[in-house]
Amino acid sequence: MKVKLQHVAHARSGDKGNTSNISVFAYEPDFYPLLKAQLTAERFKAFYRGAIQGEVLRYEVDNIEAMNFVCHGALGGGVSRSLCLDNYGKALSAAVLGFEIEVPDSLRGKLRGQHLLEAAA
Repeated sequence: MKVKLQHVAHARSGDKGNTSNISVFAYEPDFYPLLKAQLTAERFKAFYRGAIQGEVLRYEVDNIEAMNFVCHGALGGGVSRSLCLDNYGKALSAAVLGFEIEVPDSLRGKLRGQHLLEAAA
């Protein structure tokens, strides 16, 4: 089944200059291999449809079931240079929670926000 990332992980962010740093943390260890396989740097960048102009680097932090994405050219030149507030780090990390990920039915009981999934069905 396809679900939004918000049901399997949460995200944190920071920004400096024109670079956004977004970390994605699996809620359950069983979700981490799914994230590693499906949330690649290429798919991460494509999800933002041109908002990230530069390279996206993905760093895996296996011991805490997390991935860190460093997004160059993501902030319209940086906070002091852009009037486009929606591009800053926190907005980018919130947006990635809408990324769709395929989860096996056997893990359905571990998904967060079951009431949201049932309402959408």
